[in-house]
Amino acid sequence: MKKLPLFKPTKIIACGLNYLDHVNELKMDIPKKPIIFLKPSTSIIGHLEPIIYPKMANQVDYEAELALVIKDKVKNVSVKEAPNYILGYTCFNDVTARDLQKKDGQWTRAKSFDTFSPLGPKIISDLDPTNLDIALYLNGELKQSSHTSNLIFSPFYLISFISQIMTLLPGDIIATGTPAGIGPMKIGDKVEVKIEKIGSLINYVIEKE
Repeated sequence: MKKLPLFKPTKIIACGLNYLDHVNELKMDIPKKPIIFLKPSTSIIGHLEPIIYPKMANQVDYEAELALVIKDKVKNVSVKEAPNYILGYTCFNDVTARDLQKKDGQWTRAKSFDTFSPLGPKIISDLDPTNLDIALYLNGELKQSSHTSNLIFSPFYLISFISQIMTLLPGDIIATGTPAGIGPMKIGDKVEVKIEKIGSLINYVIEKE
């Protein structure tokens, strides 16, 4: 077990449509390659820090995810080599302004607001990322429940794939996608991402001042 690093990553690379149950929920085709996008480091908050509901959004959703933290500089590595570059794993909430995502037709604004990347509470290195229960609770009610065996592209494949596109640097975050059951949060809500062997990431939604 490691405490979360004090430094900020240079980037967060997130993966969309990477759980079979989520693809089936949306009645979409299984992606042939990972669908990736970037979130800024300024969107990161920690365990128990507030998620700020932006004034320009009308629907802000939770997305429970397993995230990995890069240990060393990575470029053009194979899937077999990828585990050597992982510092560890943690909980992640890919908070999304869903109405803006639909309105814009692309994802940058919807996913990049300050506080839209809760991360924590700790980094665990000694586990199998493909064999973990993952869940999300909203005000104590179970909303997402799945298992990382449902991942379409494994964390190791994601590292290899992304490293063919961009150099990964120490501290960079890869969020591996969310399972079925995503939905909206409201001001005052408590949201908890819970992943087996890692723990719970808890945040509260507050109104922007």
